[in-house]
Amino acid sequence: MRKINVDKIKNIVSELCIEANISLRRDIYKAIVKALKKETNKRARRILGILLENARIARRESRALCQDTGIVCVYLQIGQDVKLVGGDLRKSIDSGVEEGYKKGALRKSVVASPLVRVNTGTNTPSIIYTEIVKGDKLKITVMPKGFGSENKSKLVMLNPTQGEKDITSFILEAVKEAGPDGCPPYILGIGLGGTFDKASYLAKKGLISPIDRQNAKKHLRKLESSILKEVNKLGIGPMGLGGKTTCLGVNILEYPTHIAGLPVAVNVGCHITRSASRMI
Repeated sequence: MRKINVDKIKNIVSELCIEANISLRRDIYKAIVKALKKETNKRARRILGILLENARIARRESRALCQDTGIVCVYLQIGQDVKLVGGDLRKSIDSGVEEGYKKGALRKSVVASPLVRVNTGTNTPSIIYTEIVKGDKLKITVMPKGFGSENKSKLVMLNPTQGEKDITSFILEAVKEAGPDGCPPYILGIGLGGTFDKASYLAKKGLISPIDRQNAKKHLRKLESSILKEVNKLGIGPMGLGGKTTCLGVNILEYPTHIAGLPVAVNVGCHITRSASRMI
């Protein structure tokens, strides 16, 4: 049994909050560069160039990529041979978030009640997901999720007799409705199966995966490619001003489901969909 002190987790969470907010993920940066080479719309090309310049300035000057520094989602893959010691895990994670947002001069965007709307002043509490895996390692992923894109996310409970055509139609309608408001070009995380809540979880988790990775499941790989192609035909383009580049990548995760259902969720990510990970 390997022991990991929660203070170490706190320090790493603090560092990842800053890293995710100031450093555009390499896979997304490369996707924007690739899109710029293919884009023919003059206005779209200019915007893509500005996005790349913004990323370079943010990293060089240690500034936030966007004024909306999000609500922090923390994903923990905990090895079953790990024992967490030294205090309360949730308190340690939230302390790490508070520290990271203070050190990084990042905007605090969390309110204590959805109705009363009083800012907590710390960007906490965070949203924590845990997964037990084999081994004695702990992987921490921090995803600050902005709400320009989060507000455009959707879930639908399809009938089991429906299929890929209906899934694609639902995704296209969600992107059309989002239009320019979620800051395209988008990254789409799509969750299929499970239950109402599981599909949403899978969709959000899909945004963590690199968009240049190949899905291990052939049928999902094919569907990802098809959806990406159809979304880019919409012509919404960078920041909604037209062009070929409405979406940079699509990641689909699936889970077994009930014979009577087909839950489908799409979590919309903006052009700086942020995450950073560390293994300890």
